[in-house]
Amino acid sequence: MRLALPLSVLLMLTPTASGVEPRPVLGDRPEIRAEPVLLDASNPSRRQVGALTYLGGLALTSPDPAFGGFSAMRVIRDRFTLLSDGGNIVDFRMGPDLQPRDVRFADLPGPGTGAIKRHRDSESLTWDPRTGRVWVGFENRNAIWRYDATLAHAERNVKPAAMADWSIAGGAEAMVRLRSGQFIVFSETARPTGLRDARIVLRFAGDPTETKSAPLRFAYVPPAGYDPTDAAELPDGRLMVLNRRLSLSGLFTAKLSLIDIRGVRPGGVVRGAEIASFERPLLHDNFEALAITQEGADTIVWIASDDNGQFWEQSLLLKFKFDGQAKSPLPVKGTG
Repeated sequence: MRLALPLSVLLMLTPTASGVEPRPVLGDRPEIRAEPVLLDASNPSRRQVGALTYLGGLALTSPDPAFGGFSAMRVIRDRFTLLSDGGNIVDFRMGPDLQPRDVRFADLPGPGTGAIKRHRDSESLTWDPRTGRVWVGFENRNAIWRYDATLAHAERNVKPAAMADWSIAGGAEAMVRLRSGQFIVFSETARPTGLRDARIVLRFAGDPTETKSAPLRFAYVPPAGYDPTDAAELPDGRLMVLNRRLSLSGLFTAKLSLIDIRGVRPGGVVRGAEIASFERPLLHDNFEALAITQEGADTIVWIASDDNGQFWEQSLLLKFKFDGQAKSPLPVKGTG
């Protein structure tokens, strides 16, 4: 029998991960240890997984006990910012040698007092390359906050009415600011009426903390048994979506899908084209963070994992080149 429930739901069944425990906060001595990892330990020469070529990866650790739990990230040239689901920020520079340097730890301000974990349940992050502004999606509160480029100062926040009935464990799990200025927000678990295999997605015409118009609502169908955890825009305008599954047989596995939301109508349903699957014997963990960058003509895909503060999970940071031009299905009119 296979168990396929959102991790956030399973963790809420235990008192130590319910969100009412004290929030671990990073200290003032930033230190990262980075150990290279193989894509396939049983075949060290393997580099290919679906439409991706593995360029290298790291298992990140730190003497600081609050380190880890990464649910979102930003990559700008050689600057990496990892955001945990407890509002901890790990920032560093990293070049082709895949060794972090100039490490900085910080604490994300707001919402709430930050005394307990659910006050900083930050699950998604996106930014504007022109202004540097950053938007963070919070579960538990079903809110979106806007920050300055340094993530040190909160500017605005909103609890969108369209997200008000999302469960505390199904909030803004993935959020993308498109180059057009529109924002796409995925719920991890909220389902449209009559579409049990789909997840609700919102498209805001602009900055969600400022726009007065209601977002367009449509549905995304992830791979069977999986939930969306992050998304990023490709240079051609399609979205790459990271999907995760927790099962008794495979623990954490993940799949990457491509979707095309251009022209999607209210109530439309978008189905993805799978381009990579992470399961045995390949590296697989609680993959929650996704970023896309460019290196010359190459499209680079970064994936990071949330270790949930557990010894049997890892904080992985993996680098791939996107090789394929896999075609994702066009949106079709739905009833959600």
